[in-house]
Amino acid sequence: MGEVINGKEESQKYKDKIVRFVSERKKKGLNIPCVASITVGDDGGSLYYVNNQKKVSESLGLKFKSIFLDESITGEELISTIEELNKDCTVHGIMLQLPLPNHIDAKLVTSKINANKDIDSLTDINTGKFYKGEKAFIPCTPRSIINLIKSLNIDICGKNAVVIGRSNIVGKPTAQLLLNENATVTICHSRTQNLKDICKKADIIVSAIGRPGFITSEFVSEKSVVIDVGTTVVDGKLRGDVVFDDVIKKAAYVTPVPGGVGAMTTTMLILNVCEALK
Repeated sequence: MGEVINGKEESQKYKDKIVRFVSERKKKGLNIPCVASITVGDDGGSLYYVNNQKKVSESLGLKFKSIFLDESITGEELISTIEELNKDCTVHGIMLQLPLPNHIDAKLVTSKINANKDIDSLTDINTGKFYKGEKAFIPCTPRSIINLIKSLNIDICGKNAVVIGRSNIVGKPTAQLLLNENATVTICHSRTQNLKDICKKADIIVSAIGRPGFITSEFVSEKSVVIDVGTTVVDGKLRGDVVFDDVIKKAAYVTPVPGGVGAMTTTMLILNVCEALK
């Protein structure tokens, strides 16, 4: 029987550090971190995420600005909003909720975010620095994944890691962070052959494909650390890529959904805001 990787418990350690950081600035009369979140349209998932960001941010002493824009807004109008936030010295981090409506060029819009306020690493500047190994904001979900693995006191160096999913948001940056830790990384995807056999040989498995219940005990070994990044709503409940009750019986460690990676992600976002201020 494996062990559960408690994302809530681990995220609390970072929250405590953030609270201390904000409290010290308040005592010294210094400005405190402020994040501005932009949402275009009324997508339920994005609204839920923003409300959670606001709740957690304010509970840790940060300021939070919620900006809701109509779905019919033009790309030029959205860029104008971003540029105003770029100039606002009281705002230290800008979060743009994706995806954007089809009539807006997302690549163009994200490129207008000030790289020093790009806390979710959406700009080409931060992305380029990240892959070159230079100091840059690390995408929140991949950062959460690496921190959860490190919380197990496992030496990632030399381990065989499999990342299932090749998105620019999770799969690719997670693979890069694992490479930075000197793991040997295999990136798998929808066209990978013999996926089960590849996963069975892995010390670390990160699943980010958004297919609920896809990863079973047949994919893992007794040494496997399984990180479930999947978040799909099925019959009103949030489900991950991993069949948790099945995999936990065989693997060494498994993250639950909810309560795993997702519990860390918002905290990492707030940590990036603090670093942006510093």
